Amino acid sequence: MTELTHNAVPADQLDDIELSQGELELSDRASLRRVVGLSTELADITEVEYRQLRLERVVLVGVWTEGTAEQSEESLAELARLAETAGSEVLEGLVQRRSRPDPATYIGSGKVKELADIVVATGADTVICDGELSPGQLRQLEEKLRVKVIDRTALILDIFAQHARSREGKAQVELAQLQYLIPRLRGWGQSLSRQAGGRAGGANGGVGLRGPGETKLETDRRRINKRIAKLRKDIAAMDTIRATKRGRRVANEVPSVALIGYTNAGKSSLLNALTGAGVLVEDALFATLDPTTRRASTPDGLEYTITDTVGFVRHLPHQLVDAFRSTLDEAADADLLLHVVDGAAPAPEDQVVAVREVLGEIAQKRSEPLPPELVVVNKADVADEVTLARLRNLLPDAVVVSAHRRQGLDTLAAEIATRLPRPETLVEVLVPYAHGELVARAHADGEVLAEEHRPEGTLLTARVHAELAATLSAYVTDGSRA
Repeated sequence: MTELTHNAVPADQLDDIELSQGELELSDRASLRRVVGLSTELADITEVEYRQLRLERVVLVGVWTEGTAEQSEESLAELARLAETAGSEVLEGLVQRRSRPDPATYIGSGKVKELADIVVATGADTVICDGELSPGQLRQLEEKLRVKVIDRTALILDIFAQHARSREGKAQVELAQLQYLIPRLRGWGQSLSRQAGGRAGGANGGVGLRGPGETKLETDRRRINKRIAKLRKDIAAMDTIRATKRGRRVANEVPSVALIGYTNAGKSSLLNALTGAGVLVEDALFATLDPTTRRASTPDGLEYTITDTVGFVRHLPHQLVDAFRSTLDEAADADLLLHVVDGAAPAPEDQVVAVREVLGEIAQKRSEPLPPELVVVNKADVADEVTLARLRNLLPDAVVVSAHRRQGLDTLAAEIATRLPRPETLVEVLVPYAHGELVARAHADGEVLAEEHRPEGTLLTARVHAELAATLSAYVTDGSRA
């Protein structure tokens, strides 16, 4: 790993740097550090094919404020995977050691000049920062670098926009994008006014107060706010439909399981392995945005629903959490959360922490406790044995599986069966053959303990939910107890 040539930091700036864990090393504090291994190599491709791909050439920049050097590099490596998912070619990855991001330019004015030289030398089209930039930081960087600058939030929103397929998913992504955009609107001042001022502006106008009226910036902001209001109304209507479907399952008292976890942890593969759902499986970040619900059953015959949800990521934009609330409610309203962890990831423990942070945010907004959690460590067939041992020690109740190889699925199914809520009412009834649908419901929604076919009907001993128990109470007879 090489160090870039740098200028010394002025002594008067060093006094302003305060750290809870001691002073930073001078060499770390004053340099941009190149992270190796983040250059995307395009092998065996012709110039014509390259022009058809039209990949953006990007340079990544991060600020390392806390944690270890390995954690900062892993964060930038994840940013590289996000950039490639969005359709970019990563040229360079740079990290600067600072106590906090510079409030004006994110990395400091001196380092911006070094970054500008790297952008020119590599021929980059875009700079992507590993954090959320303020409107002022974004404007300063674009003015000084002369190329497009985006932050981690904008990159994730772009990936969501590419992968959204359903009407609900597209509306949620557009809402998140507009919420992100509105504080970052930039106009060209008074010259782009759209309305007259002075007397046309109202009775209060007078000498010294007559202006050009509403500027283009204000017009754009008003139109965006109007669009946001419409999207929220549309999403609320879609949420009503989703809540109605969810309400039917609750009324039928069918247990529900939700798959949650870091993006690309293998949730969709696990859903396919458990149910044969046949949903899209792709080795890409955020391949799943629209939730998919399928029916499954435990080894002893208890039926339940299992839902695949959108994956999480470090520093998930709060706009997305708000916009995808209806989708995330599927997880929050479940009876059991299957937290899928990528056992082959470089730092799976950090992914667990990131997912639980988002879950905590959801729980706080709902003011309700979340369902119980069962951790499932996936990709055991390609995971390092040392990593698996570390995860078993950290998560002793976790189930280790390989959805791709179908390893450990029987153990997982049995564990799910022990954690799902069971029917609480014990009934012993003689159901006439003319009402065989009640026997079928007892099998589907309850737990049948004994079944005997008699001339008068089916003698059934089962545990069922209260609603079905009330229906079956008409068939409780002395003969059924014989």
